[in-house]
Amino acid sequence: MLRRMGFSLLAILAVAIGLVVGTFNSESVLLDLLWFQINWPLGLILLCAFVVGLVLGMALVNMAQVLPLRLRLRKLRMAGEQRIIPDSSADDA
Repeated sequence: MLRRMGFSLLAILAVAIGLVVGTFNSESVLLDLLWFQINWPLGLILLCAFVVGLVLGMALVNMAQVLPLRLRLRKLRMAGEQRIIPDSSADDA
C-alpha cells in the first residue's frame, strides 16, 4: 500500500517537473548530431538528455556493482549446495 502510494507520488512529481521544464523551455532549438539534425523544443531535448543519462548511469552501476555481486552469490550458493548434498557413493559401501 505504502509502496504504491510512494510510486504514485513519484510519478506525479515527475510529470509536474516535466511540465514545468517543457513550459519554461518551449523555444525551438536545432540539435546537430553529426549525421542528422533535429529541431525540437529545448524542454524536450533537456528531458531526453536527462532520461538517456539516467538509463546509462543505471546500466553502468548494474554492470559495475550488481552483476559481480550476483556472480559471487551464484558461486557461493553452488558451493553451499555441493556441501549439503550427500555423496551417494558412501551409501553403497
